[in-house]
Amino acid sequence: MMDSGAELRLGMLAPDDDESPFIAYDCPALGRLVAHASSNAVLADDYQLAASQLAQMEELGWSSPTADGSENFSGEWSQDQTDELAGLSVATMRDVYGVLHPVFLTADQLADVLQPPGPSEPPYRAAALADTPDTHAVMPTDAAGLDRMVGVELARIYGSEPFHDSEGDYAIRVGSTMVFVRIPSDAKEVIAFSAVVHDVSGRSRAAEVLNDLNSESRWVRFWLVRDKVFVSMSALAQPFVPAHFQQVIHEVASVADSIDDHLAATLQGRTTFSTPEE
Repeated sequence: MMDSGAELRLGMLAPDDDESPFIAYDCPALGRLVAHASSNAVLADDYQLAASQLAQMEELGWSSPTADGSENFSGEWSQDQTDELAGLSVATMRDVYGVLHPVFLTADQLADVLQPPGPSEPPYRAAALADTPDTHAVMPTDAAGLDRMVGVELARIYGSEPFHDSEGDYAIRVGSTMVFVRIPSDAKEVIAFSAVVHDVSGRSRAAEVLNDLNSESRWVRFWLVRDKVFVSMSALAQPFVPAHFQQVIHEVASVADSIDDHLAATLQGRTTFSTPEE
């Protein structure tokens, strides 16, 4: 719902918000919506789009910056087409700009819509291994069944119902980072991952550091996507064994929250959250 003259800017959490990717929406007249998505003309060097990404923007449906004289990609919709615009915005932020999850978005107003409801979130603490691990193996029938099993185990680990986000992942804040749990459509594994460092300075240096970490790490794996460092680990799910899943969550949460500050300092980046929330 936007009234005539209303504006909204949706960006990503970054040190230089004015030069990081964004989508700006405005309602020039009731019934019309106009959106502008940032192009290389306004993006900082670290966020410059490659030729393939520029082509992807046009494939998604954006008009190129030169089409109407604007310095950014643009498009116009009826307010009856908001589902189409929302889908385009998600694809642009996730697939082109590389925003992993809505928690990494920021808005100039109505910012509360980007935050998950507090009461449904699990406590912000690391996972603890059970004294008597559940080694009973269960064969999930499909991804939905596996998702339910994972939800039950997360509630058991954290003591409350887990937060299930709009992307279909479970999201848990652990200290200064976020841990996500994803169920692939083939239900063959459960993937736990975390973005431990953002805005990495120097990809070559980061690749060297992560290569050393991976050579020393027994279970988790570190990987670099554009300017973000992730840590991940999978649990095989055919069959699903609660004790194995619990170990994966414990390992990823512990490693992510213990190494993110040091790794951010080493790679001249930043952690997801500046300080752990009590």
